[in-house]
Amino acid sequence: MSYCKQEGKDRIIFVTKEDHEAPSNAELIADDPNDPYEDQGLILPSGEINWNCPCLGGMASGPCGTQFKEAFSCFHYSTEEVKGSECIDNFRAMQECMQKYPELYPQEDENEGPSPVGAGAPVPADDSAPEPTPPSDSTPTVESAPSTNNTAPTDRQDAS
Repeated sequence: MSYCKQEGKDRIIFVTKEDHEAPSNAELIADDPNDPYEDQGLILPSGEINWNCPCLGGMASGPCGTQFKEAFSCFHYSTEEVKGSECIDNFRAMQECMQKYPELYPQEDENEGPSPVGAGAPVPADDSAPEPTPPSDSTPTVESAPSTNNTAPTDRQDAS
């Protein structure tokens, strides 16, 4: 027998196997043709950010949604010559929040996934092309970045 239980703001519904075997009688609600957020993309015609855009992947909600919105808004509306240069504190706050919830915001392993921005020059596809110049000292590379996990440096990583 199915039953429902209220726990604070949440309503928990328990169903039986028989309930799942019966065809659904749920009625779908038609899309509202006057919905101002429908098919708009990230930036609304007014120039405002569409926080409901699926392209944000839910980042605007959740435990760090406020920090994400502040950082993203700061960058979007930035008028500095180096766009977003005044937003570093906002992005730092967002990163610190995300580190508190590793199960919701997993960190990519350095050895997997895309390379970090500024990780060095791309390798030329043509063998006759000149070797890429090493990045400047102001841009850390994967090979020279200091270890953040307190392990001994490898033969390709200098001790700092």
